[in-house]
Amino acid sequence: MAESHAAEGFSLAEYESGTEYIAHHLGFLRFGKLPDGSWGFAHSTAEADAMGFWAINVDSMIMSISLAVIFMGLFYSIAKKMTSGVPGGLQNGLEFLVDMVQDTIKNTFFAKNNLIGPLSLTIFCWIFMMNLMDLVPVDWIPLFAQVVAQDSHLYFKAVPTTDINITAGFAISVFVLVIFYSVKIKGMGGFLGEFAFHPFGKWALPLNLVMELPSFFAKPVSLALRLYGNMFAGEMIFLVIALVGWFQLPLHFAWAVFHILIITLQAYLFMMLTVVYLNQAHTKPEAH
Repeated sequence: MAESHAAEGFSLAEYESGTEYIAHHLGFLRFGKLPDGSWGFAHSTAEADAMGFWAINVDSMIMSISLAVIFMGLFYSIAKKMTSGVPGGLQNGLEFLVDMVQDTIKNTFFAKNNLIGPLSLTIFCWIFMMNLMDLVPVDWIPLFAQVVAQDSHLYFKAVPTTDINITAGFAISVFVLVIFYSVKIKGMGGFLGEFAFHPFGKWALPLNLVMELPSFFAKPVSLALRLYGNMFAGEMIFLVIALVGWFQLPLHFAWAVFHILIITLQAYLFMMLTVVYLNQAHTKPEAH
């Protein structure tokens, strides 16, 4: 079996071609029901596909939960050591993030809800940390997982936001909060009335529904797909760069510098749109 240029750089496994290398790196460590009826991890693309909807992408869960624990532990540690004197670098960074989130909320959220601040900070930091995994050279974390599991063909994706299940989970959670606060603030009648009576009044009910329902359900879809699409595209570029072999390092560094902007912007956009959608949920329509 011929070894690819990417494999010469970091990979323990051998690949027939660059296509096989990329396909392996795009595979998930899936746990579910195998074709023989037993439950276990998929060891091939065919087994992973046969598991169907109820399979779990274990790598996405491990990475997202681990990053959440790191995020909470880091913030808790900094908060306990905060001082009113000369702050350290980590405290400065934390204060900058809190100020940035507060400014965003002041400019886009005009109601009163104590949940918005912690929710916005958590969304930005957690998504940013998951996106940040895209800057780690594409073979390092999968190879570490292969060494730990003693399986040279183990699938392991290190960037949770390149999994549509993760981005959809965030988007659906925001969507549920939007519905909850819309009903809580406006009442069920007011919530449903936004679809039935706007923008053309009660005499144009079918047209109102045609106009309002698609835009309402497009919110979680656009949230999930925007984050997933941008991060997946960035990962693909890193994988293509990895095919160069050892000469990938300068190219990887150049793309990583540019990609820092993308991962930060995508985390910020998700947070900002969450605040905007929740502000709409708290805003009662003007009476005509």
